[in-house]
Amino acid sequence: MSEITVAISQEFLEAYAKVPRRKQGKVMNMVTKFRENPRSPGLNYETLATPDPNLRSIRVDVEYRAIVLKPEQGNVYVLLWVDKHDEAYDWAFRHKVDIHPRTGSLQILSSSTEQVAAEPAPGPEEASEASTTTPDTTPQAQASPICEARERELLRLGVPEALVAEVQQLTSVTALEALAHRLPAEALEALMFLAQGEPLQEVLETYGVADSQTPVDRDDFAAALRRPDSQRRFRVVEEEHELEHMLQAPLAHWRVFLHPSQRQLVERHWNGAVRVLGGAGTGKTVVAMHRARWLARRLVDDMADDGQGKVLVTTFTRNLATDIEHQLRELCQDDELARLEVININRLVARMIARDGAPRLVYPSDKGYQQAWKRAMQLKPEDPDLPDTFFEEEFQQVILPNHLRTRQEYFRASRAGRGVALNRRQRAAIWPVFEEMRAQLSHARLRPFEDGVYEAIAMVERGELASRWSHVIVDEAQDFGAETLRLLRQLVPEGRDDLFIVGDGHQRIYGRRASLSKCGINIRGRGKKLRINYRTTEQTRRFAVALLEGQAIDDLDDGQDGQQDYRSLLQGDAPEVHHFDDFDAEMAALSERLKAHLAAHDPEAVESAGADCCVTARSQWLLDRIQGALQQHDIPTLAVSRDNPDDPEKAGVRLATLHRVKGLEFRQMHIACVNEGVIPARYTGRTEDPVEKRQREVNERALLHVAATRAIKHLSISSYGQPSPFLR
Repeated sequence: MSEITVAISQEFLEAYAKVPRRKQGKVMNMVTKFRENPRSPGLNYETLATPDPNLRSIRVDVEYRAIVLKPEQGNVYVLLWVDKHDEAYDWAFRHKVDIHPRTGSLQILSSSTEQVAAEPAPGPEEASEASTTTPDTTPQAQASPICEARERELLRLGVPEALVAEVQQLTSVTALEALAHRLPAEALEALMFLAQGEPLQEVLETYGVADSQTPVDRDDFAAALRRPDSQRRFRVVEEEHELEHMLQAPLAHWRVFLHPSQRQLVERHWNGAVRVLGGAGTGKTVVAMHRARWLARRLVDDMADDGQGKVLVTTFTRNLATDIEHQLRELCQDDELARLEVININRLVARMIARDGAPRLVYPSDKGYQQAWKRAMQLKPEDPDLPDTFFEEEFQQVILPNHLRTRQEYFRASRAGRGVALNRRQRAAIWPVFEEMRAQLSHARLRPFEDGVYEAIAMVERGELASRWSHVIVDEAQDFGAETLRLLRQLVPEGRDDLFIVGDGHQRIYGRRASLSKCGINIRGRGKKLRINYRTTEQTRRFAVALLEGQAIDDLDDGQDGQQDYRSLLQGDAPEVHHFDDFDAEMAALSERLKAHLAAHDPEAVESAGADCCVTARSQWLLDRIQGALQQHDIPTLAVSRDNPDDPEKAGVRLATLHRVKGLEFRQMHIACVNEGVIPARYTGRTEDPVEKRQREVNERALLHVAATRAIKHLSISSYGQPSPFLR
């Protein structure tokens, strides 16, 4: 008898997450029995009168049933769905599981026989696009199909046989979206890119199976589960407690299922540094975490380094590093965790240079830093006549990142990106201000963070700091400065699997810009991009992308990165934008929307009510004011911690600043008080430098873009008084 194969589908985890908490324990007990022996008589299999003869039901208790794939041939058992008795049977009646005749992948298909009778009316985006084109004045003009692919080519892309004819007749993206619920994800992705005008051959090379692929055995479900496209929605359970572990964090099922394009980035050796770009929701952090785990597994299995080598995972903010570490603990085994170290870049630098009597690292917001600056500005010259903000920006964007210590070094330094040109005489006149700033900081035993980074680089170069890392993973690389990227380049020798860098210039919210190649990081031939948003709806994606429309965004390496090839396959309602006369009116309306959401929450899970909903605002001061108003309306709230990951088991609508929500996601996002003078923040306009003004506006737009893309299902934006110009 062949070996038993037990697997679980992504749909099962999604359904399990909706089961009331008091019932989830019974589902867990059923799953345990299923994993131990899927043929046990105690599971109470029932044959179903459904279109798919391979579907069975398993009794959870009197009220609930699980739907299982059990083909007549072979020893494959797959958990597909769990729900109340009638709802579970209805799901089974509306779906079937099939092996695609061309790709060989396992697909869950809607068994609906509905046909698309007519093209839906074009949406606003398509209507706008159509209005800018020259109308076709030929008699009885007909719309062209979105793709000219033949049946054989569509099958190579994973389109089900029964839908090939319908797909060939589609003439708009709107019609394709209407058919989306009946298409497997891999086919829908390919068709979306064809609809946007990408060449058929390029799409086939990315998504299609080889034209010479061997014939598919449509009865071999075990082989189908091993196909890359199957692994994006099915997980073969190999470890004894793996199923139980997965169900303990059901809302995080994305940690288990990797898209084939993501898996290609994760599970392979690279001959040097890799840069992965991708818009919000494309799974960059997921890829980074799986890459860290894969490398840690190689270190565990190899043991050639006597157990000394580790994988360093670093990011810019402390709270994001905390979130990543928490998620890796759920993803990895103990021996893999022992080979991983997660720390944000500031803490890493502070630890590297820590020694008795060393100056304290400071940042521009530090009181001691500001006092030193006031004293330094007493040497400000009358000629050239420059505003105070110019000196602060010059120090932070030219002097510190380039580690300039002398006037001669300043004469030779590049000032690319600065809007005010300076000749040699002018540089000489203003240099004393920067020299005095360093002297004041030194006297106070303070050291700018950037100087601390260069000290760490020097210590590594002198051999005073032996690197214990074999590989470095960098998340949110767009927020790193040039000095920190140079340090990371020093921490691991250039070579196989050295640096794995993920980021997105569209999400740069801290103003730092750097070129990987100019920091010694060569990614030539190893620059990759993720293009599908798996988090938000397409409607939310369009809103978020529009916030950055017309802005030049870099690709982290002196090139440009557009979002024209960035799509979401999920459909939903358009984001809501509300405007009110005053703060009280906005809070009253927000409270009503939150009460409606809480009322729809599972009454048997009151301990976590509101955990899937977040209210965010530009500043902590504003958020505190919002919290007070919501509490007056009897809305339970819970502030998202800066130092600890959010606990979904705790009740309360989440409250977080726009900066804090980065890296998080919620079913509902409410961005409040998007007013003029708030977004963009007033202080961002203090600069007189035109280049700096433009860049700060882009950063503020990116901040709103990031917050909007945290929404999974619903996004609302509200303001009072004068709305932000970004909403006009």
